[in-house]
Amino acid sequence: MQLLGRCTPLLPVIVLLALLAAVSPVVAAQSHPGPGAKTMGPCTNDDSGLNLPADFCATIFADDIGHARHIVVGPSGVVYVNTWSGEYYNNAPPHAGGFLVALQDKKGAGKADVIERFGETALTGGAGGTGIGIYKNSIYAESNDRIVRYSLPTGGIVPTGASQTIVSGLPLGGDHPMHPFIIDMAGSIYVDVATATNSCQPQNRQPKIPGAEPCVELETRGGIWHFDANKTGQKFSPADRFSTGIRNGEGFAIDSAGRIFVTQHGRDQLHSNWPDLYQPDQEATLPAEEVMLLKSGGDYGWPRCYYDPFQKKLVLAPEYGGDGGKTVGLCADKLAPAAVFPAHWAPNAMVHYDKKQFPARYRNGLFIAFHGSWNRAPYPQGGYNVVFQPFAGDHASGNCEIFADGFSGAVMSPEGAVHRPSGLAVGPDGALYVSDDIRGRIYRIVYHGGVAGQAVSGTPCPSATAPAGNIVEAAAKPPEGTRPDAGSAIPEGATQEMVDLGNRIYHGEVGGAACTGCHGANATGSPLGPDLTGKKKWLWSDGSFEGLLKSITEGVPKPKQYRSPMPPMGGAQLTPDQVRALTAYVWSLGH
Repeated sequence: MQLLGRCTPLLPVIVLLALLAAVSPVVAAQSHPGPGAKTMGPCTNDDSGLNLPADFCATIFADDIGHARHIVVGPSGVVYVNTWSGEYYNNAPPHAGGFLVALQDKKGAGKADVIERFGETALTGGAGGTGIGIYKNSIYAESNDRIVRYSLPTGGIVPTGASQTIVSGLPLGGDHPMHPFIIDMAGSIYVDVATATNSCQPQNRQPKIPGAEPCVELETRGGIWHFDANKTGQKFSPADRFSTGIRNGEGFAIDSAGRIFVTQHGRDQLHSNWPDLYQPDQEATLPAEEVMLLKSGGDYGWPRCYYDPFQKKLVLAPEYGGDGGKTVGLCADKLAPAAVFPAHWAPNAMVHYDKKQFPARYRNGLFIAFHGSWNRAPYPQGGYNVVFQPFAGDHASGNCEIFADGFSGAVMSPEGAVHRPSGLAVGPDGALYVSDDIRGRIYRIVYHGGVAGQAVSGTPCPSATAPAGNIVEAAAKPPEGTRPDAGSAIPEGATQEMVDLGNRIYHGEVGGAACTGCHGANATGSPLGPDLTGKKKWLWSDGSFEGLLKSITEGVPKPKQYRSPMPPMGGAQLTPDQVRALTAYVWSLGH
C-alpha cells in the first residue's frame, strides 16, 4: 500500500525475507591477469560475495559510482556506465560530476583504478538514464528525453567535446520512463519506449477498471522505435515505431546471425486488480517474464494479452474482456515469446555471449540480469540474479540456469536487497560485467578452469510454472517496527487486538494484502513506496487515524511522489473492520 506517495506498482507486495536461491558452489573473487591473458589457477582475494558455478571467479570492479544502470565495454576494455537519478531513487543526491562513468583497469587486477565522469550533471538539468552503447568510436547515451552522442578522443577514455543529439522528444513519465536501446553493426538504433501504465487502464492500477479502447497510449508507448545512429537531429514520432505490444523491453541482445532479442517485464496485479478472476497466489505466478525475437511490424500483445506459462500461450487480459485465462481471442494472432521465466523477476538487461573465455557451452547463449520482483508478495520474491539461457537459433534450447546469485544479501526484496542486477556487458577478453543500481557496484566475472570447453553449469532455474510458495510471515516484531520507543500507543477507540490484526493484514497473512511490496517488511519504505513509521511527513493527511483511514480506503490515484498510484486498499479486498485494523496498525507505527 502506498499512503504517502505512490508505489511503482501500487500497494502490494514486497516480501521480506525469502531465502536466497542457493546456487552451486561458491567460488568468488578473482585476480584477473589483464586483457588477453590466460585466466587459470585458483580464485584469490574473494570480495564479490557472489555464488557462481565452479571455476568462475568475480571481483568488485568498481563500487559506489551512483545508481548504475546499463553498461557497455569498449574495444580497449574500458567500461562505460549510465547512471540514473531522480524520484525513482527517492531523489537522492547524485554523484558529483556527470552521470556517465568511464572505468579502466590499468593494472590488470580486475578492478578499475581509473574512474572518470562526463556528460550532463544535475546542475545542467540532467537526471541520468539507463541506455548506453558504443558505435564508431562514440558513446551513445540516454539522457532525459534524448539519446545523445559523444565522440571519444584518440588516446583518451572520456570525450572532451559537447554531445550531439541523435533523437529528442522521447516520452517521459508514467510507470516506465527509461529508454534502453541497442545499436547494430549497420548503425540502426532500436529504442524501448515502455508503457506509462500497467495495462492501459484510464485509472492506472485501479481495481476492475476496463482498459482504454482504443489504447491511445500505444501510439507513442509500448513498443520499440527505430532510428539511425549516423544521423543527428531526429525527432521522436509514431511513424518510427518498429514493433508494438511490448510493455517494458529493458534488455536487448544481438546474436551472431544479427537477430535482435528483447526482454519483457510482464504486467502486474492480476489478482489485486481482478480478485474475482484470479487466486491470490496467481499474483505471484502470472504472467511469465519473456525474451522475444524482435520483428519489424511485430505485435507482442500488450495490453490486450499476457503470456500464461501454465497454458503455454497468450491469453486475453481481464481489462479487455478476459476471464481469468480461459479465453484466447485476438491473442492467437500475437507473437509468442522465444523463452519464458518466472513471473515478476524483472529482466533488466541481456547480452549475447560469443567470446571464448567461458567454456563452450556458454557461447551463443544469452545472459539475463533479473532486477528482482516486488509483485510476488506476500509470497517469496524471486530474481535478483543473473541467469544463462541456452539458445538454438531463434528459440530457447532448454531450461535456464542461475549463473550468478547472492546480489541481494540476506533479504530478497526491493527495500531489503543490498544489490540488484541492472546491466550486463561482455568485454573484449570475454569477461562478463554486471552492474548494480542500488549502491553502484560493478562486478567482473571470469572463468578460471583453464580447460576450454569443460562442461560447467549453474543451478537450474525454477520453472515458470513453479508454485508461489508459502506466504512469508513477518519475523516476530512489535508493531513499531524498528523503533524501540514506540508501539505502545493505540489510537483512540482501537484495541491492541486491532493493532495485532492490522499487523497480520499488513504482512499478507490476512485479507490478501501485500503492503510490504511497496512499504517494506518493517514499513520503512522502499524505492516503490514511502516510509510509514512517521520518520518523514505524511503526504496525504496529518497522520491522524481518520486521515490514514481515508487514504487506505480511497487509495492514492494521483501520487505526489513515486511513480505509480495505489488503488483502494492497495488492491486487497478487505472488510471495513479489516481496514480499520490496518489503519490502527499504520497509526501505531508513527506514534
